[in-house]
Amino acid sequence: MKRNKIIRVFVYIGLLFTIFLTACGNGNSKKSSNRTLTDSMNHKVSVPEEPKRVVGSYLEDYLVSVGVKPVVQWSVKKGSGTQQYLKKDLKNVPLIDYSLPYEAVTKAKPDLILMGTDSAVANGKYNQYKKIAPTYVVKNGNNVSWRVQFMDVSKAVNKTDKAKKVLKKYDKKVDSARSELEEAAPNKSVAVLWVTNNSAFIVSDKSASGSLLYGDLKLKEPDLIKQVSKKATADWSAVSLEKLAKLDADYIFLVNSDKDASMFKDPIWQNISAVKNDHLFKYGDDSSWQYKGPIAYTEMIDNVLKDIVK
Repeated sequence: MKRNKIIRVFVYIGLLFTIFLTACGNGNSKKSSNRTLTDSMNHKVSVPEEPKRVVGSYLEDYLVSVGVKPVVQWSVKKGSGTQQYLKKDLKNVPLIDYSLPYEAVTKAKPDLILMGTDSAVANGKYNQYKKIAPTYVVKNGNNVSWRVQFMDVSKAVNKTDKAKKVLKKYDKKVDSARSELEEAAPNKSVAVLWVTNNSAFIVSDKSASGSLLYGDLKLKEPDLIKQVSKKATADWSAVSLEKLAKLDADYIFLVNSDKDASMFKDPIWQNISAVKNDHLFKYGDDSSWQYKGPIAYTEMIDNVLKDIVK
């Protein structure tokens, strides 16, 4: 009788142990489960179900928007240039050079690498990166909107539902801002300039802040912006001071990376309509005006309303 009782106890303990091992096995299976996604270059990529250590240089705005904190953040010139408007969100996140050196990427120990352009993985680079971690090239190119890219990044990190909520909130803000601008500044035109090394650049109407101003907010686009945008091969295009003299914008948003630029003292600059009428609004490199994404655009909308709706 006593012996049977002891046997039953051992059987019971064995059963509990089996259940415990099964639960642990299921837990490990969940952690290691992957999804197979096809990226913009038709790579079949086995992506972690819930990536924990993401490298996404210049895609940080998108990642932070959906609650993913990357393990490194984009920078140029040995860290002297970063996305300062994301400073609070990326606090204590180490910098990585925009060229994404293999050694630096390896050191970050990513479980997912996101690439923002096809060119970033050209000339055999893709095979090098995929040895470090699953590498997914997000949708990109002149015909790919920021929204499409944002949703593709969100899909890669399994945050599509969160991304839809972010866009819904953003679109609500856009609608409200557009109504305010239509009332306060009907049919007014705007332009964005970036001055660095005593040279001026104009943003393309379908890129960065141009996409926001002319696409989302439906503000009027000056003729010079249209002309430059037709030939644009990048987000920003160089423009001479002589051409700027023809800039018929009611308002100019200036991203000034060269406070001592001699061009600001030139009579041609001083006679630009918006400059002469004191409709020039200045921002520094710490602002979001050179970037794109829900966080950058939300900040820009606040800037536009502050400057124009008075």
